[in-house]
Amino acid sequence: MAKIRWPLVARRTHKWIALFVGVQVVLWTLTGFYMVVVHIDTIHGDHLVRAPIVQGYDLAALVPPSFIVAAAPGTSEVQLQRLFGRPVWRSETPEGPALFDAKTGERMAAPTEQEIRALARRIYAGKGDIVAVNLLTKAPLEMQSRKPPYWQVEFAGWNRPTLYLSPSTGELISRRHALWRVFDFAWMLHIMDYQGRTNVNNPLLRVATWSAFAMALSGALLLIWSFRRSKKMPRA
Repeated sequence: MAKIRWPLVARRTHKWIALFVGVQVVLWTLTGFYMVVVHIDTIHGDHLVRAPIVQGYDLAALVPPSFIVAAAPGTSEVQLQRLFGRPVWRSETPEGPALFDAKTGERMAAPTEQEIRALARRIYAGKGDIVAVNLLTKAPLEMQSRKPPYWQVEFAGWNRPTLYLSPSTGELISRRHALWRVFDFAWMLHIMDYQGRTNVNNPLLRVATWSAFAMALSGALLLIWSFRRSKKMPRA
């Protein structure tokens, strides 16, 4: 029975695993570098929206929230907000969020496209013009985690800043821009989830991780054996 030459086995294992995971290790390094260099607040798009203006309410002039609960059976939550500077009650109903005039208690119609344009313009902190407004019923790739429908408002600019607004209340749902999209693509490559881009414990990532560990272990063994071999070599 032939004797197993463990250094040779380790060398071949190290070589083939390196060929298998080498590209992914490079991708881990590059994508990790991008995610560290670009500040997370920039990725979130905090710079795209204006800070909300805090204004007081004259509660005596408003209908009480109990009136809204009675008008919308099944309401689970009521919040006092402003829409174009006007106080409104936001009610969370079984059918979704709805707005009520806080002074009269009347249910308000969903914002029109023109109102969505005006709301987006008030929210957006940049100076670019609106180049496209679409009511989406199918989620684009960058909004897979959010269930449609919602308004998509895109502004002019190198980074394609885009706001997503609720069709029933006009509230800001999310914002996207070029740096976020690059981050999302880098995150997909980093976690190796090429569909949902959310599963950080998927089988492909586990295989690559353990393969990288095996590559590092075999490399460490080769290093140890190389030192032992050098010590055994006779001196001239």
